[in-house]
Amino acid sequence: MKKILLLLLAFTTIVSAALRVETTYSTLGAITEEIGGDLVNVHVLGSSKYDPHFIVPKPSLLAKLRRADLLIMNGGGLELGWLPPLIRGANNANIQNGAKGFLDISHYIPMIDVPTSVSRGFGDVHAQGNPHYSTDPYMVPIIARAIMAKLLELDPDHEQRYHSNLEKFSYRWQKYLEKLDAKMKQCKDKKVVQYHELFNYFLKRYNYKSYGNIEPLPGIAPSSKHTIALINSIKKNKIKLILQDVYHEKRTAKFIASKTGAKVIVIPHDMGADGSKNLEEYYSNIAKKLCR
Repeated sequence: MKKILLLLLAFTTIVSAALRVETTYSTLGAITEEIGGDLVNVHVLGSSKYDPHFIVPKPSLLAKLRRADLLIMNGGGLELGWLPPLIRGANNANIQNGAKGFLDISHYIPMIDVPTSVSRGFGDVHAQGNPHYSTDPYMVPIIARAIMAKLLELDPDHEQRYHSNLEKFSYRWQKYLEKLDAKMKQCKDKKVVQYHELFNYFLKRYNYKSYGNIEPLPGIAPSSKHTIALINSIKKNKIKLILQDVYHEKRTAKFIASKTGAKVIVIPHDMGADGSKNLEEYYSNIAKKLCR
């Protein structure tokens, strides 16, 4: 009995010693687990099944943030509609903006689609650029290095472990990227339209051209006039693929497909949105859907 109690005590000590990390989205959570290993206890605040712009700020999330040692957010304005009230309500000095336990990954990312001016007349435009950078698998190593640097700052006693984890993950990821690149080279049709500009980073990485969005402006529901114009553009440019995400309405995309012969494919915007269990599966699923 005494041995059992000692083992339980040792296990409890190990668990409690792990850094409590909250990430806003699943892809960030998966990368954090790769770098932190058993030195971190990771929880993801936002479900990948829902619109990342509008996560419901439930009381359970507030409770988790109150106990967090580190908050890792996507940034770029993606969480602007739901995260700030939670941070304020948590009243946790560790994770306030600018605190030691606060990490905004967008500060490390070469953002694209940065607007020259911002106005509500342009829809829900992000002033810092397109925040959906995690759809590009080449951003994963950048994210991983930023997370490791922050973990080292919070937990310098395990520097060697974090460096080792990053080195192993980076090697594995480079090998994976080589396979993914080979797969993407097989893609023949590189003309698409999207519902929302979720996949610009992935499309740019692999030289796809987007001919427009089902949304007339970011965050604005499609109108009849815009839909007709998009149908004409698809016919004119012989576009065969319509990229639909998991959380927007699908009726409009199906209607456009019925009028043009284009195919609607549902693409995950975050790990787990399509049932993927790990990072490789997530990006491979995007490639399989685009390169049939």
